[in-house]
Amino acid sequence: MDLGDLQKHIDQVMNEQNNREIPEFEGYSPFEMHHILHFTFEPNSPINLQNLADSDCLKCPMFNLVKYFLDLVKSKGEIKLTAKGFLPTKIVQDIYNQGFLEEYRFSSGISKLYKESDSLTVNLTRLLSELAGLTKKRNGKISLTKTGEKIASDNQKLFDLIFKTMTQKFSWAYYDHYENEQIGQFGFGFSLILLSKYGAEKQLDNFYSDKYIKAFPQFLESINPTYGTIEEYAGNCYSVRTFERFMHFFGLVKIEKEGKMLDRMKFIIKTELFDKLIKVRPHNNVYSK
Repeated sequence: MDLGDLQKHIDQVMNEQNNREIPEFEGYSPFEMHHILHFTFEPNSPINLQNLADSDCLKCPMFNLVKYFLDLVKSKGEIKLTAKGFLPTKIVQDIYNQGFLEEYRFSSGISKLYKESDSLTVNLTRLLSELAGLTKKRNGKISLTKTGEKIASDNQKLFDLIFKTMTQKFSWAYYDHYENEQIGQFGFGFSLILLSKYGAEKQLDNFYSDKYIKAFPQFLESINPTYGTIEEYAGNCYSVRTFERFMHFFGLVKIEKEGKMLDRMKFIIKTELFDKLIKVRPHNNVYSK
């Protein structure tokens, strides 16, 4: 065997290894998983982000929040922030009172909404707008950027930008104190695949967290849980970040909770919007460089 034939043989072996089905990855190959993790919506990834009709964009709570906020900034020209750099109380209450997303602490009467830092959803709206380059802060005032002015009325472009900012720029660990900052956000594309495959039937949240941890067991190595087992702690972290603060906020899942607070079970089912937005192809047994 000459060097040319040897190299062809090595390439064939490598291709076969990179294209083999991995049970822990739901049958996807190492090559495909590489793209799921690092190039989630690019052509070689099995996940396709589909265009939505305007009426479907309006079914997404986070889209509605950002769009309302941008329209509010546009109508005022600019909004003067507080001394600490937050939105003024009247603006915060106006945004929250639109009812796009409900926060239990306010709807139950446990707390009253006074300032931006009280509300996760309003604060997230402002942060996503800034991270997406839709708004800018200057001299203690917030206003639209040229990008914000340009795409605020284009629902499809605005949705894509918000969705990709949430998944690829904003840190999902920002609002919690879980030990590992990557759980859930790392491999979010794999979670989309799981929901696409199993989400038509109501499943417990730990059905998904177990599969996620099985695919990425390295997350268990550096955790010192403050309660329960390592698996329970990691699973709860995954569930909160993936379902409650990502998919629910974007209208991709319906969450049903049953039982008492400490022993409450959380059931997940994908929405019609999920299937309109996310298209997943199975392992295609094709390797390319």
